[in-house]
Amino acid sequence: MRKTKEILRLKFEAQLGNHKIGRALGISAATVWEALVRASAAGIAWPLAEQMTEGELERLLYPSANTAARKNARVPDWPEVQRELRRKHVTLRLLWEEYKALHPDGYEYSWFCQHFRSWQKAIDLVMRQEHKAGEKVFIDWAGDTLPLIDAETGEVRPCYLFLAVLGASNYTYAEPTLLQDSSAFLSCHTHMFEFYGGVPELLVPDNLKTGVTSPSYYEPDLNPAYSALAEHYGCCVLPTRPARPRDKAKVENGVLFAERRIIAVLRRRRFFSLEEVKAAVAAELDRLNERSFQKLSGCRRSLFLAEEQPLLRPLPARPYEHRDRKRARVHIDYHVELFGHYYSVPYRLAREEVEIRYTPTLVEIFHQGVRVASHARSDARGRASTELEHMPPRHRHYASWTPERFAGWAKKIGPETERLVLAVMARYRHPALGYRSCLGILRLEQRYGATRLEAAAARTLSFGGASYKSVSHVLASGLDQKPGPTPARATEPLFHENLRGPDYFTS
Repeated sequence: MRKTKEILRLKFEAQLGNHKIGRALGISAATVWEALVRASAAGIAWPLAEQMTEGELERLLYPSANTAARKNARVPDWPEVQRELRRKHVTLRLLWEEYKALHPDGYEYSWFCQHFRSWQKAIDLVMRQEHKAGEKVFIDWAGDTLPLIDAETGEVRPCYLFLAVLGASNYTYAEPTLLQDSSAFLSCHTHMFEFYGGVPELLVPDNLKTGVTSPSYYEPDLNPAYSALAEHYGCCVLPTRPARPRDKAKVENGVLFAERRIIAVLRRRRFFSLEEVKAAVAAELDRLNERSFQKLSGCRRSLFLAEEQPLLRPLPARPYEHRDRKRARVHIDYHVELFGHYYSVPYRLAREEVEIRYTPTLVEIFHQGVRVASHARSDARGRASTELEHMPPRHRHYASWTPERFAGWAKKIGPETERLVLAVMARYRHPALGYRSCLGILRLEQRYGATRLEAAAARTLSFGGASYKSVSHVLASGLDQKPGPTPARATEPLFHENLRGPDYFTS
């Protein structure tokens, strides 16, 4: 005899859950759940009528043993269904089709889904996530890729798919990239905001290295560039909790749907450029967002336009421009180096550590989070970009001096002096560091005259010297007035009666 009456008493009088009722009566939670479903379908309410016996209740809920046995045989194995759903690309509809193949007279798809969800709730109570319009966008990379063929070499390389799904409308954005690095990740965000025409309150990425440098349950460390992007657009980053897949269920479903509706659809296409991939993905993305809902009216796009887009924050006046970053220590000459070019900072920061943030057109230098210098980007290696206000007071006196001015002064004395001055400035990373040496050389004319300075400059250069000390030593010791080293004599041509001369070949 079943314990149906006791099940109803414990459920409605004692207010116990299915698991506790099952443990109290020594039966499974699924049996408890089935009895309650049957009672509800039969219109039986608690308390029972006084004249109703256990046998009558049994006959009402279980009309015939044969029928009950047949129905029990048709009830799916829900734990097995749960395990199969964890497999890649397995859907509830696929499992229902397999179930119907085994039980042609079994339950229909709507009953199958409804009772599976009820079973899930009974065994695993979780927080139901209700997403507010304009609040969250969920972000991830698709697990599968699209092949991109090199037209010249035939090499096949993967093309990755960046995906974003808005929480309330499921409106989806997809963009193919060649890399999954920080630059591509941030660039996709900028394009995503432009696609949506606004900014949600929260960015919810998975714990990707391009966005989160150190995942944590309580205080994840964000990539500084990602934080800068969020600050520029006036939103916040809320990474999903590690090992909590339900936190990112929205984007996981979006990723799965995109893989089925974009990657799977394009699986037979051959692409030879990123532009081709982008065009194909954009076309399939439009179809995905305009696909009608199965149980609701409208589609992703119509729901987005009606309910979510009006609540997005406006875009900033300028899109975010990604800045690469580099740590550097300021040289003693109050300059920092970036790709062979030198940029000045305030001289008080000499020997301090700073952060360089740079784009193809701009270089910014920060000290302890405060911007201390900004320069136009230059690719001239070995040269310097120096601001007058960055110099110490004693250096500003020489700020009007230029290499051209020193070369012009030296040229008035003679060509050898000009060559020497240019050689002195070429020794330094910044020509300005050689100005004092050049000034000392030019002043030697006042003491020794232009003729001796020219001779001394020539002698100094012949020995590979290029400094004020070298030329002043030559003048002080009088070496400029002594004969220079004798050049080596050219080897005399060899003649022999057995050697044929040039005339032999012209005769």
